Amino acid sequence: MSPELPPAAPEVTAAAVAALTSRLRKKLDAAVETCAAVPVVVAGAERRVRCGADAEVVLTPGPSGAVTEAEQAVCSCLLAPRCLHRAAVLSACPVAEADQVPPADPVADPGTTTGSGTTADPATATGGVAATGGVAATGGVAATGGGAGAEPGAASAAQPPGASAQTDLSTTQLAAARALWAAAVAVLAAGVPAAGAVAQAELLRASHSARLAGLYRAEGAALRVVRGLRGVRSRQDGHRLADLVDNLRELLLTTALLTGPEPDPAWIGSARRAYRPEGALRVHGVCREPVVSATGFGGVVTHVIADDGRWFSVADVKPGGSARARGAATATVALGSGSLDHARLSRGGLLVSGATLSSDGRLGAGKGVRATPVPGRSWTSGPLAALFARPLSEAVGDGLGNAPVSDPEQARQPAGELIGCDLVIVGASHDHVLARELLPGGADRDGLLIRLLPAHGHPELAHTANLRRLASRPGLRLRVVGRPDPDRAATLRPLAVGPLPDGGPTTLRLPEEWSGHADLGYDRLEGAHLPPGDALPETAGLPGVPPDAVAEAPLWRLRRLVEVAVSGGRRAVAQPARDGDRAGAAAALRRVGFRAAADLLTELAAEADRRGRDVFGRTEEADPDAYARAWLAAAVYLAGTERALVRATWQPADRG
Repeated sequence: MSPELPPAAPEVTAAAVAALTSRLRKKLDAAVETCAAVPVVVAGAERRVRCGADAEVVLTPGPSGAVTEAEQAVCSCLLAPRCLHRAAVLSACPVAEADQVPPADPVADPGTTTGSGTTADPATATGGVAATGGVAATGGVAATGGGAGAEPGAASAAQPPGASAQTDLSTTQLAAARALWAAAVAVLAAGVPAAGAVAQAELLRASHSARLAGLYRAEGAALRVVRGLRGVRSRQDGHRLADLVDNLRELLLTTALLTGPEPDPAWIGSARRAYRPEGALRVHGVCREPVVSATGFGGVVTHVIADDGRWFSVADVKPGGSARARGAATATVALGSGSLDHARLSRGGLLVSGATLSSDGRLGAGKGVRATPVPGRSWTSGPLAALFARPLSEAVGDGLGNAPVSDPEQARQPAGELIGCDLVIVGASHDHVLARELLPGGADRDGLLIRLLPAHGHPELAHTANLRRLASRPGLRLRVVGRPDPDRAATLRPLAVGPLPDGGPTTLRLPEEWSGHADLGYDRLEGAHLPPGDALPETAGLPGVPPDAVAEAPLWRLRRLVEVAVSGGRRAVAQPARDGDRAGAAAALRRVGFRAAADLLTELAAEADRRGRDVFGRTEEADPDAYARAWLAAAVYLAGTERALVRATWQPADRG
């Protein structure tokens, strides 16, 4: 899609596609490709796209920068507004974010009560995932974790939408959830090649209905699926098939739970991030993290920590991509007096009065908030020193969670607790850097051997170059603050590094103005910041690369089938089943103890190949809901099991 095209609200695009005749819908995908390649003429607030000799589409975005009304998209052809040109241009536009679309008035049935017994009010619902005791219980889809030697329990199919059950959702909400389920099932059955503009428009229409009904979590998941489909189909940088699989899994799981028995109100979600009063806070800067999302947003998140060890963040993320991420590094913090920028905050502190806080730890910038800059603390004192007082096995702990369900805001504003550790660089291996943990207190036993990967691989950010510089000094000792990678074995994504206390000539030598640490996304390490090679102790060379429990586990057989179902559709899953290939894959899983995985693989292949006959005796695909439930059970089981394997790699060998 052209970067000059403005975002379009989901309901506007869906209505334009719905107005086409069946003959024009068959031509829509080709028309979208043509329009996406045509130069966009910018004339003031207007965007003009020439679609033919007698057809020009004019887009006039509203104050938010997005096309939010049907009248803001006009075509000059005789068939307008029910023309192919207008629908194609709108389908080529990016999907507008929630804050670019005017708030919708929720549609709710009078007298409907929520689980707490109060009248349904979607605006007060909160998002979240119920997960306790190491098991993510998800209303009919259960995933339990286990190590390589102990197989997690089986996952059962999700409750089908439409099943008669007593529920606390309104009739409107149930109808919206079922419509989203049906649209997602159609996308899953079609696969990426066949999920073109028409299928995407159905998802957009259903997501708008979910928004009107107050099902904000399901709406967000549906919009991410549409963005993922467009990115994978057009092979855009930053879009991966694995992300699309995760988003489709969350959409199906959310709608299945909303329409199942006793739905948890937490799965409804919230329209906007709610902030609660927090009173007075004193926070100390830890590091800055650049944000560059695949949807065109960019900015910075500065992570801070309070005296009592609680993590908070101050975010500045807006449309603009990598250019804005670089510029936001020194932008003024929109908190309190506005006399402090993000670079100084990451190395200083704030005394905040009247603070407001979101559920995920983000500090608000309301009118009543007052903030005064105060001197910061180094990584060797106060709550920052406590970051490095625990071994990695304890610091990571349960922070990786259970079966992952993605946070709708995660791509735009990463937040959450970071971990700190002392490391010695071992060397580079393939695409990562190997480092050995230096245990707190100078313990005699060796710490974990972990991988370091760039927190963000964008070429305009400094993460990758800085890691290469660190890998060039085997034996270098340093302190690292970063985020564990939930999808890779014992892998840390470092955000900042600093010198090791009492490290002598074997640690970093940073400029005084950096206040004891370097933000790897912004500050660029040079040779002068590293000790000379002859000052470092000789290393025994690279040890054996630690095994990747996820990559080497035979679960790749189930993972491949789950991904093939999304990339190729139902037929791609059914064809190997007819050839007998799946029997061998299931047998291989059973031989190593993954019996539940084998059963799920067999069930998914069988459902994909199941056929029925209509009244005329013609072959037709069987129940699409049964196939979707089989895929969902396999996807949830796979996510939970792989997450359990990753958690196990963070434990010492004598305990894991």
